[in-house]
Amino acid sequence: MRLLLLTLALLLAGPARAHEGHDDAAPAPTGPASPRFAASSDLFELVGVLDGHHLRLWLDHAASNAPVENAQLALELNGQAVALKSVAAGAFEAELATEPGPGTHPVTATVTAGAEADLLAGELDIHAEAPAAAAAHAHGWRAWGPWAAGGLLLLVALGALFKRRRPTLGATA
Repeated sequence: MRLLLLTLALLLAGPARAHEGHDDAAPAPTGPASPRFAASSDLFELVGVLDGHHLRLWLDHAASNAPVENAQLALELNGQAVALKSVAAGAFEAELATEPGPGTHPVTATVTAGAEADLLAGELDIHAEAPAAAAAHAHGWRAWGPWAAGGLLLLVALGALFKRRRPTLGATA
């Protein structure tokens, strides 16, 4: 009886298999990332993030990664001048008249900070919206069919083994 219970427990447990959230695949993005660009030189690093019509920029010294104090920044996006407003040391914001569409947009920035001046160039890459993710992975009967057939075969074999080992009642020796 113990062997039957052990076999049944092992049969019902099945193999441990990874499923959504438990595999080694890279994590799926949870939402769209804001388009961004980066431009750098020996003196300065500029990063920009676009959120709809709102553009945020951060300007740092390349050597120390410290914000550039009292910097003058002139920016062009697709050859059009963008009016910037300084919001903190090394931080700027702009409201664009129109939101750039999908594609690659050239960005040029002229930085002047004290006696240092530099020209930075980069590209703002905006991707089109991705189609909706495919339906969640589900296991069909083809995945579970061989396991069910193997379990049924094992139960039949165990039943035959127990029937053969059971002593017959009323037999005399």
